[in-house]
Amino acid sequence: MKLIIQIPCYNEAETLEVALNDLPKHIDGIEEIEYLIINDGSKDDTVEVARKWGVHYVVNFKQNKGLAKGFMAGIDACLRYGADIIVNTDADNQYCGDDIETIVRPILEGKADIVIGERPIDETAHFSPIKKKLQHLGSWAVRKASHTNIPDAPSGFRAFSREAAMRLNVINDYTYTLETIVQAGRSKMPIMSVPIRTNPELRSSRLFHSMWGYVKKSMLTILRAFMWYKPLYCFSIVALLPALIGLGIGIRFLCYYFRGAGNGHVQSLILACTLLIIGFITFVIGLLADTIATNRRILEDIQYHVRKLEYDKDCTKAQEKDEKN
Repeated sequence: MKLIIQIPCYNEAETLEVALNDLPKHIDGIEEIEYLIINDGSKDDTVEVARKWGVHYVVNFKQNKGLAKGFMAGIDACLRYGADIIVNTDADNQYCGDDIETIVRPILEGKADIVIGERPIDETAHFSPIKKKLQHLGSWAVRKASHTNIPDAPSGFRAFSREAAMRLNVINDYTYTLETIVQAGRSKMPIMSVPIRTNPELRSSRLFHSMWGYVKKSMLTILRAFMWYKPLYCFSIVALLPALIGLGIGIRFLCYYFRGAGNGHVQSLILACTLLIIGFITFVIGLLADTIATNRRILEDIQYHVRKLEYDKDCTKAQEKDEKN
């Protein structure tokens, strides 16, 4: 059983060594632990610090591509290097390294394919009261969209089995945390959460510059992910509003018409017809989107099988090379 711990990095030379020193060197049930960093276009000595410390692998971007792209590049590399379990953590040492054993244990025991660390948000001193409220609100929205019971959706401290990692798809460029939970929930992947600890803050978050900017982007990410997996439901809700208003206005016109006063309310009839047409067209768009979503699920299944063949082939070549050496 091989574990690879990946760390996305962007100008993390000051904190990376602290985070690396906190990582475990041995976990019961794991025969091999390796470390990988994703250098997301860093301008400082992040890569030099990592190589000097002794990380096994470095994924390099020439320019910053964002957290989501870096995360998926790391997942791809970990799978190619033969990881059976992949753990993602932060370079600012936000999460306690000893808790890596806590989040991989359910995977080792066959209880889940994705495990997310639940931070003690209400007890975290450097979180402002409004940030705590927004974290809870965002997690609630993700739970509703994904049909999961994950209490801390924005947490980046998570573990993936090889099977789950090969099925991951992240489309947005902002963050992977919310979208992957919606995908896991809607795709019926075994996912669970475990309590973890956090360390004192070493630097401020770089994921967002303002709280409201973070909320706006997070809500858009949740909405888009939900629409990808339940498009007919979403478009039906949107179609319902103009259809109901149009129906109400139409009934009102008919009431006047049967009382002999319909001539003065032709505008209401036109408005009712327009709203009903808008509702119908929106519903038809939902049907088309649902067909596209079905094709997307087929493509995801094909992608999974292609990945499995490709990654297993790479692992076999790597093992043969190690045996020769």
